Amino acid sequence: MNGSIITKNTKFLIVGLGVIGGSYAQALTRAGYTVSCITRSEDSIRYALERKMISYGTTRVEPSLVAEADIIVFALYPEIFIKWIEDNQSLFRAGTIITDVTGVKGGVVKKVQSILHPDVEFIAAHPMAGRERSGVEYSDAAVFKGANYIVTPTEANSARAIATCRELGEILGFARISELSPEAHDEMIAFLSQLTHVIAVTLMTCTDCEGMEKYTGDSFRDLTRISKINDLMWSELFLLNKDALLAQMDAFSREFERFRRDLEAGDSDSMRATMRLSAERRTRFDKK
Repeated sequence: MNGSIITKNTKFLIVGLGVIGGSYAQALTRAGYTVSCITRSEDSIRYALERKMISYGTTRVEPSLVAEADIIVFALYPEIFIKWIEDNQSLFRAGTIITDVTGVKGGVVKKVQSILHPDVEFIAAHPMAGRERSGVEYSDAAVFKGANYIVTPTEANSARAIATCRELGEILGFARISELSPEAHDEMIAFLSQLTHVIAVTLMTCTDCEGMEKYTGDSFRDLTRISKINDLMWSELFLLNKDALLAQMDAFSREFERFRRDLEAGDSDSMRATMRLSAERRTRFDKK
């Protein structure tokens, strides 16, 4: 892609080798790139090395490893990511591009950009893919196939960095690459991702009938798949995007209450009209 810095010799460093960081490592290694990692767990490094997902891994922040990287992918929780940059950005080589996988951008992107040295550029991205479980052992590059990838540039980003981030999405195998501002991203994600997780969690906690698992069908399993949630990560994401998420929860509550009134009144025509609208909109999401 014109303007991208990625070549066959590009060296990648992944900071945080969990399910998404591990999936990035697997995809990039399979594409022929040199991939190293920094992560907290020796077991995660051992797992990735045994499966040839990375060429090198360490639990320490090694200055030479950071300085050698052309592109650094941060797969950390938002607050840990910001702290890592504050503590270690002096190790970045001039011209390094860093990116992330963080699910909320408003409290992260401009904060990181404001504290970074001017010779290093942060271009944010959000891979709309993942697993309900955490840990590198659940990573799989196949989750990117058919998935969406959102680049969230600001006015501080160069065309070079944006092109590099978009090409990274292509290399990883995403089907559709889009661009949104951090603010527009967070509004969209509040509905498409965060609200759905709230609904799934609430479905699993609103009733506790003994033996439910013996009687359920696919519809309930599909609706609640994402309720097996990483509570530490998702509570942090919810709080970082609280206003946008609350607005979407209010909108959902209003629509739910309207449908409830139609049901209580026996208004079949109104319920059916809502169902037809729902079915029509849902067809837009079917993967081609």
